[in-house]
Formats: sequence, C-alpha cells, structure tokens
Amino acid sequence: MTDMSTTSLPLLVFADDWGRHPSSCQHLVRRLLPRQRVGWINTIGMRPPRLDMATVRRGGEKIRQWLVRSASDDDAQPNSTAKQNCPENLDVLNPRMWPRFRRGWERHLNRRLLSPPLQRWIETVGGSAIGVTTLPITADLMKTLPVDRWVYYCVDDFSVWPGLDGATMLHMERQVIEQADILIAAGRNLRDRLATLRPDKEVHLLTHGVDLEFWQKATPPDVPLEFPSPHVLFWGLIDQRLDLDFLRQLATDLAQGSILLAGREQNPHPDLFDIPRVHRLGPLPLESLPEWAAIADVLVMPYADLPVTRAMQPLKMLEYLATGRPAVVRDLPACQDWADSADLATTPEEFSQKVRQRIVEDLPFDQAAARRARLPQESWDAKAEQFYQLLTADRRT
Repeated sequence: MTDMSTTSLPLLVFADDWGRHPSSCQHLVRRLLPRQRVGWINTIGMRPPRLDMATVRRGGEKIRQWLVRSASDDDAQPNSTAKQNCPENLDVLNPRMWPRFRRGWERHLNRRLLSPPLQRWIETVGGSAIGVTTLPITADLMKTLPVDRWVYYCVDDFSVWPGLDGATMLHMERQVIEQADILIAAGRNLRDRLATLRPDKEVHLLTHGVDLEFWQKATPPDVPLEFPSPHVLFWGLIDQRLDLDFLRQLATDLAQGSILLAGREQNPHPDLFDIPRVHRLGPLPLESLPEWAAIADVLVMPYADLPVTRAMQPLKMLEYLATGRPAVVRDLPACQDWADSADLATTPEEFSQKVRQRIVEDLPFDQAAARRARLPQESWDAKAEQFYQLLTADRRT
C-alpha cells in the first residue's frame, strides 16, 4: 500500500467546476487534500455558446468567478479564489477563457490565456506538478506547462454528449490520449475505447466509488410530501438522455403516485413535463438526497439507449444501491456489473412492470445480500488510494 503521508508533486487538475456538482474527480481529490496540494482549474469551452437561457446562466457563473478572481488581483496566487469555501490545500483558479475551441485561432487564444496564470501557480508551489485532466480541452496545454507527467482520467465520451461540440472534443481528446503519460478509465467500456485509440499504452481501470455512511444515514421525515404516493425518484442532470417512452409507459400503468425528477435541467425534451405524474423538484442539495431516497418507494434511471449513455458511468448507480432502496435502471454497460443488486430493464413495458413490482414487494433478499457483500469494497477512500498510486507510479508504465 502506498504511503500517502509522503506528499508527491502538487496536482494541477482540470475537471468540472469545483463545487458545481459532486463529480468522481472531486470525490477522489477531496480525499487526497489532507496530504496533497491541488490547483483546481475551472474552465469552459466544451459546450458552444447558444442564444438560450442555459448559455446566459453559465456565462453569468463564469463572469462572477472572474470578477472574484479580479478582486484578488492575481489568479495564480495560492488560496486567492473563493478560498473561504475551499478545503485546506486546495486552490481553485478561474482563468479567463474564450468559450470555444472549434477553430485554430480559438485554440491558440485559449492557450495564450490559460498558460501564464497556470505557469505562475506551478511556480508558487515549487516549479512542477502532476497534470490531471478529465477534459479534452487541455490538449494544447500539455506541451506548454512545466508538468512532470500528464494523467488522462477518462470519465465520459464527450464526443457523443448532447449539446457539446462533439467533433472538436473527439479531435482534441485524441491529442490528449496521445500525449498522456498515464491513462485511467472509469469503466470497462471506456477502457476498451482508450485501448483502441492508444494500443501501445496500458489503460488502468478505476471504477467509481460510494460513501456508504452518507447514503445510509437518513430516515423519512415526518412532514408529508405534497406529491401523492407511491414515489418514484430520479436524481441527476435532467436532459435529453432520459427516455420519454419509459416514463410515459410507467405514468400510464401507475394507478396512482408520482414520478419525481430532481436536478439541474439542461435542455430536456420539451414534452418531458407534459407526461402525467411527472414532477420537477429542481436542484436539491447533496445533503438532502439520502432523505429523499428514504422517502422514495423506488429509485430509477430511465435513460435512453444512446451512444452517450452506453459510454457513461453514472455515480448514482452505487448511490442508489447504498441507500437500501429498490432500484430499477436501464440495461446499460455501466449497470450490468451490478445486475445482482438492481433490476435492469430494456423496454418501456419491462421498466414499468419492474417499478410497479418493487413498489409492492420492496427490495428482494438476494439483491440486499449482494449489496451488503459488494458495496463495502467500493468506498471512495479505497478508490482515492488506487488513484494516488496510479498518479505517482512510474509514468513509463
């Protein structure tokens, strides 16, 4: 076991904005922070700007970040950005960026904007770092920054995500894969994809973890819900990956009850909230989700079978299982490893039938036993240890 009390080089991490939602990279980095200095880079540019409210809201977020950064005079100074909300050893940096990478001049401009503040941060922490990226947009920085090694931690196939500039992301990701010293994939399907794109390089598998204590701590509140029971609950990003046929079939077959969707909305199908029994809860604090799970009769993942969903590794899969509630999910590659712990469905009729069965019968004994046996081996603490070992391994391996 690696001795994590010995601090390695600082980490320069490119991932989703810190604190915006609990991504796998944030779970891992949080557990390294007591021993590890980290510079976390908030970025934009994968989703081309559009004339819609989502772009306006996201633009407002970035402008506020940049204004806070400007007030501190230097975005490269440790602890300069929103430090009051950051754990010890974490520096969140908000460098100014152009919001696209499609054309050569846009990529060149972003390299010019990003390189100086990131180089200054690296200088303040000793002159070198380990670069960790989950994003394709770092391709042009990998030969520019004074980084000892680059780690590509692949958590999704962004080339097939709805709303992203897929062709540009695919082109830049291939450049990231080619330049990376260490390749890590969050799922077997992603590992196979990286191995195809870089057959000369070992691809390490690091599946997602779960915080069992957090998800098992809640009990239903005494205050009754305004939505009629039974309660079928989904939480996560609400977008066009949701299968409307699954939801329509369930809404038709339920004699009573509510289908509750909790989370940020990102251009969902316009017909989604016209489906009977479907109710939006909006974004909920992470801390409240165990309580909502305790309220729910069944937790569901009604995703469509699409290239993007076949590539993704949803964190909620293990979260659902850790709550002890019944779970009915779309039969996708990331869910198949847990077929002994949940119900998998391939058609709207099968999905509806299994949800209604679980409302009546609750969690079966064999699924509960499988969860008890397997989930303790999947803690985020154990995953962070594996992550650390991979980051600090000989980069030639």
